[in-house]
Amino acid sequence: MTVWTDVDATRTMELVKRLKSSPDFADIKVSPLLIVARAVIWAVRRTPMVNAAWIETGDGAEIRVRHYVNLGIAAATPRGLLVPNIKDAQNLTMRELAAALQKLTLTAREGKTTPADQQDGTITITNIGVFGMDAGTPILNPGEAGIVAMGTIRQKPWVVDGEVRPRWVTTVAGSFDHRVVDGDGMSRFIADVASILEEPALLLD
Repeated sequence: MTVWTDVDATRTMELVKRLKSSPDFADIKVSPLLIVARAVIWAVRRTPMVNAAWIETGDGAEIRVRHYVNLGIAAATPRGLLVPNIKDAQNLTMRELAAALQKLTLTAREGKTTPADQQDGTITITNIGVFGMDAGTPILNPGEAGIVAMGTIRQKPWVVDGEVRPRWVTTVAGSFDHRVVDGDGMSRFIADVASILEEPALLLD
């Protein structure tokens, strides 16, 4: 099942701009994907079932909740679409996560992603915005119950305090294994991701 929502990501874009100019991030590429990644990790803590898995057993099946986030990042490579993941992403600082995203992307583009890099993922982000797409229905990575799709961030007219203003707007979509996550859980999770993109300061809580 898939749900999605439009988001005013203007404050996310402002934060990305500040991080790019910060000496602490001088040697690291910063993009909105970094904020989306932090938002997903934050939202997982509030709705752990999106980070669970449906496991087939000899006696039927069980739902296994993982208390760590191996964050998959779908990457287009010369070998096709790969989904390497950042192990224990929940333990990383903003700078460490930015560095891990940069390393993962460069490794994938160079065709050096190993099988180990793609194993044991728990939830995935796919950035379809890099292809100019606004939204889509992402397909679950095997063994995972959730995947988030980030669309292009464009300037659009948006109503703020009763007035139409130009704002940076994106669409966040999520597909989920309904055997593991019900409609309430998946909706709250995507709403949480959207709330961080609207107000990244919530990450300080």
